[in-house]
Amino acid sequence: MKTIQETVETIIKRTPFIEEAMQDKLINVSSLARLIQPEVEQILGKEVKTGAVMMSINRMSPIEILKIRKNVKSLSLKLGDFIVRSDLFDYTFKNSSTLPLNISKIFARIGNNRESFFTVSQGIFETNIVISANLKEEVDDIFKEEELINSMSKLASITIKLPKVNLEQSGIYYFILKQLAWANIPVQEVISTTHEITLVVKEEDINRTFSILIDLKKM
Repeated sequence: MKTIQETVETIIKRTPFIEEAMQDKLINVSSLARLIQPEVEQILGKEVKTGAVMMSINRMSPIEILKIRKNVKSLSLKLGDFIVRSDLFDYTFKNSSTLPLNISKIFARIGNNRESFFTVSQGIFETNIVISANLKEEVDDIFKEEELINSMSKLASITIKLPKVNLEQSGIYYFILKQLAWANIPVQEVISTTHEITLVVKEEDINRTFSILIDLKKM
């Protein structure tokens, strides 16, 4: 049977923002205890005093989260150049037998043209394509028989070059995306490769996004 301590830790660790804010002393422990007390009681199936929940919160060890934060901060200083693109379009198509062929047609037309932005992310049921404006007419024509699930325009992207050690460090994507979440910037798409991550946002949010990410490198 779970103890109060174990239950409190499970609830708090489900929400990393709370855990980090606790370590930065941005959260009132008494208020947090009252907030999660009903859930603690529901899980344990008995009444629990607020003081007992507060004590469990205060006993939580910050060692693991501080270790991750230290490692990620060190990694942020090694982030490479940022590449910004604007005037992008985002399409989501239902997967079909003809979709891969149509995608290959676009790749063939682009060739080595570095002026064109074209990324493909294939899921189990749908495929997402993000393109620059100069490819819009071609995509609209080539994919006209495909089932379009969703489309967006007036988007921009920032591509971040990651150091090789990012493969061994947990929390790097969370560390980057957290900054945007706290600034209430909705990320439309996340496109990643081994040493790159591209964030697609609305054009109206690109300046704030760039500023936040630049500050991240200085942390």
